[in-house]
Amino acid sequence: MEAAAQAPVPDDDPLASLEERIRRAVDLVATLRAERDAAVAEMEAARNAAGSALTDSQKNRQELESLRSERKQVRTRIEKLLEQMELL
Repeated sequence: MEAAAQAPVPDDDPLASLEERIRRAVDLVATLRAERDAAVAEMEAARNAAGSALTDSQKNRQELESLRSERKQVRTRIEKLLEQMELL
């Protein structure tokens, strides 16, 4: 019985052909799943990077507004000082 199971299968055996096609399909499914998992991981990394960039952008915008406000205050103080100097 074991000898019959190990005997080479003729090329025209439809069962062997089906078995080979099934093996290729299984390999293809495994490859596609691995590619999908890699794509999902890449997408998550991109989402995280985009979220981080958005946070940085908002922080930079707030800092810019703060600096503009500070500049306006400094300008006003300098103008007042110049007016006082003109009175001297």
